[in-house]
Amino acid sequence: MSSNSANMMKAIVISDFGPVENLVIRDVPLPVPAPGTARIKIRAFGINHAEMHMRRGEWAESVPISGIECVGTIDACPGGEFDPGTAVASIMGGLGRTTSGSYAQYTVAKVENIVALAQAGQEPALSWDQLAALPESYCTAWTCLFRNLALERGHTLLIREVISAFGRAALNLAVNAGAVVTATTRSEAKFADLKALGAADAVLEGPGLPGRLRESGKATKFDRVLELVGNSTLVESLTLIKRDGRLCLAGWLGGLDPIKDFNPLLQMASRVHF
Repeated sequence: MSSNSANMMKAIVISDFGPVENLVIRDVPLPVPAPGTARIKIRAFGINHAEMHMRRGEWAESVPISGIECVGTIDACPGGEFDPGTAVASIMGGLGRTTSGSYAQYTVAKVENIVALAQAGQEPALSWDQLAALPESYCTAWTCLFRNLALERGHTLLIREVISAFGRAALNLAVNAGAVVTATTRSEAKFADLKALGAADAVLEGPGLPGRLRESGKATKFDRVLELVGNSTLVESLTLIKRDGRLCLAGWLGGLDPIKDFNPLLQMASRVHF
């Protein structure tokens, strides 16, 4: 991207809610950082399922310039928290939801939502495109595993549909923390990859998972369940939790249709944590 005016930049803008064709490149004013924020020259950004829902008008919060994460270099920082030229990553803090996000040449982010990746003037250890795949996936996975699920070494953990970037990040963090992970995926061809990443077992994802686990002699109850398929399998996943276990619903790879059989869900809710 390039822009002819020092006070303007190129951005990918949601022209109207709808299909991907509604994302258009436009000239927009260069954002001005205030104290407590910094302007980032964006080198790369990740693309998230949440942004897809924002583009369609299915999310509670969205702005015309989407993008909830990015990596790049500090262009301006009124408070001096970061030196210009510092390689950084930024995530959340309203990006793409209440303030213009990362689908642009520049964005302004809160300093508390910015992390330095290298000293000013130095290149980070990974390439920009590699770095762009990390912030949202790993931050969300960490929060789900260690805050929501309170995962500890030795816990048995089921991750339903692990092949997404988020799922792989969760698998990586959980294995590193000493959990015993069973990972599901819709493709048996991925089983070897998951086990190479540290999964203790890999199981085919799909309807009737509890029954198939019983028939195969595999574990049928887990200390923790990370549900990434979503509403369509949530009630089923509740039957796979040990007493006093925890489940975290953190993905909707199976779509956003309402939860079926909601009454059984309410009955089970008293013994699980969301």
